[in-house]
Amino acid sequence: MAITYAERLSGWRFILFNVLLALGHMIVLFNVGSYIAMMPHVAGDLGGVTPSFGTWAQTDFMMALALAFPLSRWLSGKYGAYRVFVAAFFVYAFASYLCAISESLWLFIPGRVLLGFAGGITLPVGQSLLLKEYPDKLKMLALGIWGLVTLMPFTISFSIGGVIVDEVGWRRLFYLNTLIALVIAATTGSLLAGRGFERSYIRFDFIGFMLLAVVLGGIQTILNQGNDFDWFDSPFLRAMAILVIVVLPCFIIWELGERHPALDIRLFAHRNFAVGVICFTVGFLLIQGLLSMFIVQLQVLLGYSSFLASMVFLPMIVLAVPVTLIMHGLPLNLDARLLACINLLGFALALFWIGLFDEPASFDQIFWPMLLFGLFLGSFFIPLTRLTLHGFSGQQEMRAAEGTGLLRIAAGAFGITLQGIVLFRRMPFHQLHLADNFGGRRFASIDLLQELSGKLDSAGVAAEMVKSELMAIIKQHAAILAMNDAFLLASYLFVGLAGLVWLAYPAYPHLHPSKIEKLEDIRAEEMMEEP
Repeated sequence: MAITYAERLSGWRFILFNVLLALGHMIVLFNVGSYIAMMPHVAGDLGGVTPSFGTWAQTDFMMALALAFPLSRWLSGKYGAYRVFVAAFFVYAFASYLCAISESLWLFIPGRVLLGFAGGITLPVGQSLLLKEYPDKLKMLALGIWGLVTLMPFTISFSIGGVIVDEVGWRRLFYLNTLIALVIAATTGSLLAGRGFERSYIRFDFIGFMLLAVVLGGIQTILNQGNDFDWFDSPFLRAMAILVIVVLPCFIIWELGERHPALDIRLFAHRNFAVGVICFTVGFLLIQGLLSMFIVQLQVLLGYSSFLASMVFLPMIVLAVPVTLIMHGLPLNLDARLLACINLLGFALALFWIGLFDEPASFDQIFWPMLLFGLFLGSFFIPLTRLTLHGFSGQQEMRAAEGTGLLRIAAGAFGITLQGIVLFRRMPFHQLHLADNFGGRRFASIDLLQELSGKLDSAGVAAEMVKSELMAIIKQHAAILAMNDAFLLASYLFVGLAGLVWLAYPAYPHLHPSKIEKLEDIRAEEMMEEP
């Protein structure tokens, strides 16, 4: 049964429904950013594992979030959007409770995977429910509000997560998730009880979905465990690599012949789509990975508290939100390639500036480049979305947006691990280089450390203490130099992406789009900005 105007909510029910959807959207996206701020605490509390093990819970969460996108559309058509939304939040509450009571990674990681999968289902379904309750003339307003909430994981979630872990402990976040998710599920179910829906009989591509999950999950597992288990010297990782190599061509062949594929590979035949997806995935891989690596290392190696480390990212919100609003209202006669090129070059400038960081105690040295970073973060999605979706319309446009969102979020998960690998490889190099300044390989006949220790020993300072403090300083500055390498490498890659966008065809929006076309465009843009 299709929804009629009379069935729309009104009055206080309509207001409450909007609050519930916004709150649900926020707590799902909040878990993307807030967990990064508390990752070292979680790793230490779950058996005292290293932060690299704690990273698994974040990367697997994001991978599950990405894989939920294609499944959510099919579930909504088969069982009804509000039923799926309510059920997903009950599952979300259960997964949050599992994370809260976990005493080891072996329960926490499955809980995070289930949390990501349930949360990923709610994102597109929540948007669909929101639009159904608004009259046509107000749907643009609804999508605008939805887009502002989407900025959550890159703005205040870091800071709030830092406050929670420092003041009350990380487990309270998941207990709070449980309570809020139960309230959202129960209240939404009550408001929409008995609501009809138009059933869809499109067959879901389960085989393609499972093959995609094996490929993405296999690659993520190799990246997660490579540093800790010596890469392909591990029999398990060798087997995983063989599995990915075998399954990947099977997945491509299957999807090319599937009428309703889980991921429509045929879209890559469109040049703009291919260029846009490359820019989106590589760009988001670098952004997500660098932010995650930076906030963890500020705590682990530079001694920042979770709150202070998260405050480093607060300047981003100053410009990110207003710039996002401005980008939505840009003139229609601007080529998306030009806007995307300027944005990517801006990212290169901001990351190069951050890559010059050399003083652990200098908050100002981080504040200004992060402010600039927020400016270009706010303008990242819109031009690339218009470039990627140029030439598509209707269902093809929605499939393109869904596929791009899936690949972008998966790339973000890859990026978190890859930036950790860069740090892991570059730190020993810089430690050795800094140690050489005290003699060693560079000046084999000179032992400056012994000379320094002798002078301090005569002043009453033990030689062992001198060596310990000196090694701590060398390790700290080696970490700073390794992080700088990661930021500088990313800045060079963004310059390359800025050149790549010019391989696409000129992308101008329709000068006089119909209301339906404009609504579809904005829905697609919002989907590609999740999360």
